[in-house]
Formats: sequence, C-alpha cells, structure tokens
Amino acid sequence: MSEDPPISVIEQPIGIGGTVREHHWSWKGKPLTLVYEMMGEGKPILLLPALSSVSSRSEMRGLAKQLADNYQVYAIDWVGFGDSSRPSIQYTPALYETCLRSFVQTMFSEPVVVIAAGHSAGYVMELAQRQQPWEWVVLVCPTWRGPLPTAMGEYRWAYRLLQGLIGLPLVGQFLYLLNTTRGFLKMMYERHVFADKQNVTPDLLDRKWKTTKRKRARFASAAFVTGALDQVRSSQDWFNWFQPLPVPVMMVIGEEMPAKSRQEVEILAHFSGVQVYRMPGSLGLHEEYPEQLAAGILAFLEKYRSRKRKF
Repeated sequence: MSEDPPISVIEQPIGIGGTVREHHWSWKGKPLTLVYEMMGEGKPILLLPALSSVSSRSEMRGLAKQLADNYQVYAIDWVGFGDSSRPSIQYTPALYETCLRSFVQTMFSEPVVVIAAGHSAGYVMELAQRQQPWEWVVLVCPTWRGPLPTAMGEYRWAYRLLQGLIGLPLVGQFLYLLNTTRGFLKMMYERHVFADKQNVTPDLLDRKWKTTKRKRARFASAAFVTGALDQVRSSQDWFNWFQPLPVPVMMVIGEEMPAKSRQEVEILAHFSGVQVYRMPGSLGLHEEYPEQLAAGILAFLEKYRSRKRKF
C-alpha cells in the first residue's frame, strides 16, 4: 500500500476529521488531483460519497468515525467535487471509471471493502466486473440514473443542451445559481435526501451551499444532474451488473427512498444474490443515520469474514 505526502492547504478543511492527502493522476494528458482522507487503523475500507451537486467526503464523516474504531478508513472527494480538482472539462463515466481505478490500484495491494453511496454504486460494480478489486461491496441506496432523466424521462438530447448552457460563462453561472440556492437545497433535502425534516438544519444547509460555491463546481454538477454521468441507459443494463454477482454485495435500502429509486432496488433485492439491510432513511441515510448504518455493515462484514475463516 503506497501513500502520497500529506497536503498542507485545503479551502474548507471539514472532511471526516482525519489526515488529508492527495492522489495525483492524469486524464487525457491533463494532471488531476484527487483529495482523500484517512483515519483509524486496521484493514482498509474505502468510502465513496454519492455524486450530487453537494458531493463531498464530509458527508461520510459520521460513518467514518463509527468504522475507524476497527478499520483504517479512506474517504475521497470525486474529481469535480469537494477539494479535488474541478477543471472545466467534459465529465464522463470514463473519467470517473479511470479515476477510481487509478486510486484503487495505487492505494491498495489487495482487495478492499468498499462502501458506495448513490450514483457511486455503478462505478464500483463496473470495476468489479473488470478487475475484481473489491473484497466486499456495500451499496447504500444505489442509483444509476441522474435526477433529470429520473424525473422527466429519457430526453437525453435536451439534457445535453442544458449541460452545454450551464457550461457557458454568464448564462451557465446564472442557471447553476438558480439550482443551488439555500431554498432549493432545503427543498431537495427534505423531499429526497433526508427522511426527517428536523435534521435539515440551517447549519447543514449552509455547509452544503458553501460546497456549491467552490470555483468551477458547476461543471461536474451539471454532468450529474443531466445524466451525463450515467453509465447505463436502461434498468436491464443496470441489473445485468448483478447477474451473476462478481463479489459479495450488501445493499442498503432506505425505507423513505423516492418511489422510482426504491422500486429499482427492490427488484435487485428479489432477483439477485445481494444481501439486504433495511433501515430508516432516504438517499442521504449514510449522512443522516451513520450509527445505524455502521452497525448493519459491521454485523454483515463480521458474518462474512467468519464464514471465510471456516473455509
């Protein structure tokens, strides 16, 4: 296992409360930096935050603290989000597949446990099919389709136009501003992300809003919202990644997940070999209820490792 030297300056050092480092790599000849954070000791566990307009490793803070008592936890900021590089380039699934593969190959010398929230699930399962880098996979409220295609339908040509508009200097900044106001973030958190409105506090919204104000943050955000980071275009293609399962997979289902997302995960629960853990929460349950999530993950992981020791 290799490590890069610690970094000295971060714009907003919130994170998970551990040691902040950088992983350097390149994409089509352009140098990029992926910021990650480590805490705890023991066998490694990789935490992948959900892709969203407010994506940041800090959403994994509570879960990381629970796991760090027994494991060495790694939490990343995806490129285009958080403290990682946010260049004004075309954000594609291939970029994120390469990003994740580069980090895993550099950091871990043996298969690692990975916990992926939301849209990160697809990148984990895609890499599982290709290289088998995972010892055990936890998918927390997994999704495969971006917000606009989910809500409005498969009008991909229109979403590409919108993504292009958001990339423009003035018009794009204005459109991005409209969709990242505190009021809009509050509405989205109360409808789709958190289950208990009382947990959508002014402090939480302020932190999320500040995340959206980072320089060049709109490019990756627009790609996610418009579905440009979707690796597949149909439910069947998504289900095929689980037939058969390339590694042991635990899927966490939040009881208050949005209807369309809940329907997809329930199909997987019934027609694939995933282990299922049900608990309160919606798409952001890893941030809202980290203690209960950690308890479920640790219990399943201990059972899995106990069976391995027997054989």
